[in-house]
Amino acid sequence: MEKSLNKLAIGGDHAGYLIKEKVKGHLLSLGYDVTDYGTNSEASVDYSDYAHLVAEAVDRGDYPLGILVCGSGNGVNMAANKHQSIRSALCWIPEIARLARTHNDANILAIPGRFVDENVAIEIVDTFLSHSFEGGRHCNRVNKIPLNPTK
Repeated sequence: MEKSLNKLAIGGDHAGYLIKEKVKGHLLSLGYDVTDYGTNSEASVDYSDYAHLVAEAVDRGDYPLGILVCGSGNGVNMAANKHQSIRSALCWIPEIARLARTHNDANILAIPGRFVDENVAIEIVDTFLSHSFEGGRHCNRVNKIPLNPTK
């Protein structure tokens, strides 16, 4: 694995906690350097708090990629995409994760923890991490996603 992609930020809310822990364990077993931004239990918390922590870390350049998990995946995805350089993608099957990386240059993966089992979640993560942006015809499309959209 490329050295710069060895570092990952991960986080999620109470509904994503169990999947996050399984994914984190899997990544650690593969040799990734994973920083867990929480949460650390199934006690109810606000998904946005953890999404912002991961997105800020990726936005600053501390990590090339991040992974977020909440119940539907939508909350963490929406919160993460509020950050300037973040392209978070909600992925519920491996093929969507592949396309998010290769066509959309996604740098955060959002997983719907209540709608995928741990094996599918791990397959989604592995797919996301094993692909990179294809560039080419996709560059023009990605570049049309403004960093500071006009209000």
